[in-house]
Amino acid sequence: MNQKINVGIIGGAGYTAGELLRILLNHPKVEILFVHSSSQQGKAISTIHSDLIGESSLNFTSEFSLDRVDVLFFCQGHGKAKEFMDSHAIPSHLSIIDLSRDYRLKEEGNSFVYGLPELNREAIQKSTRVANPGCFATCIQLGLLPLASEGALPEEVHIHAITGSTGAGQNPSPTTHFSWRNNNLSIYKAFTHQHLGEIRQSLEQLQNDFSGELNFIPLRGNFSRGIYASIYLNYPNTEQTALKLYNAYYAPHPFVWVQPEIPHLKQVANTNKCVLSISHHGDKLLIVSAIDNLLKGASGQAVQNLNLMYDWEETLGLRLKGNAF
Repeated sequence: MNQKINVGIIGGAGYTAGELLRILLNHPKVEILFVHSSSQQGKAISTIHSDLIGESSLNFTSEFSLDRVDVLFFCQGHGKAKEFMDSHAIPSHLSIIDLSRDYRLKEEGNSFVYGLPELNREAIQKSTRVANPGCFATCIQLGLLPLASEGALPEEVHIHAITGSTGAGQNPSPTTHFSWRNNNLSIYKAFTHQHLGEIRQSLEQLQNDFSGELNFIPLRGNFSRGIYASIYLNYPNTEQTALKLYNAYYAPHPFVWVQPEIPHLKQVANTNKCVLSISHHGDKLLIVSAIDNLLKGASGQAVQNLNLMYDWEETLGLRLKGNAF
């Protein structure tokens, strides 16, 4: 008998919840028991996530029972997961995957495992509490983990990364209006982005003496989805050495691909893939990393973590076709 697990979603009206619903509705081992939204209570989920028309008869609800679900996904804004955990009795059987940044950083009393499968696969498999990584953090870390695993990160790493408008969430702001974003480009939070903490934490996990500068310049792009990062650093070895290292590191991981050509966003949009390229320029190594911010950077990675937690095939429900044209 192919028994399914029951899942619930807290905060079901945003972009990440919409993508999570799209994946889970077609996941062979999952039954969605409820989708919580206090602002959209009683409405069909397809009234907000219009691409799901005909896919489900579920309505948003503000009422739910944690006793009936096996896994709970948090898709609310930052700070809300901790608030929920503090204000509700969490059943001992309940597994949690949090897509906010509330539990990503290690601190006293935090029992969540940082959910980057390419770094913490075995710990995720043993955990019932997973903190899903940030989107920028995922894209950048996947570009740097192999070097950190060899203790090869230098004193300075330079990162330029551009994200689509969905990375800013669904609530409107001056920089998400179409008339402002279209035909436009801007830098924000230079050198201070909130994902730097989790990036450094992961790099130090592999290269514990790393104390170098992460010079991160994030940009807002005039497209909807995707993150494109270019990373360069001093590297004394050859390009062939770097390629061998990256291919070996990612050989066991089904969603990361190293290719000779510099990647483009249409390779990864609508997929759970990260595509990397490695090239040597003088004494510099250039790493280009591309992901879909809503999938590998959020909801797809959350389902990847779910698969690992239940010892299912890691790619289950995630073989998604990219928007190549």
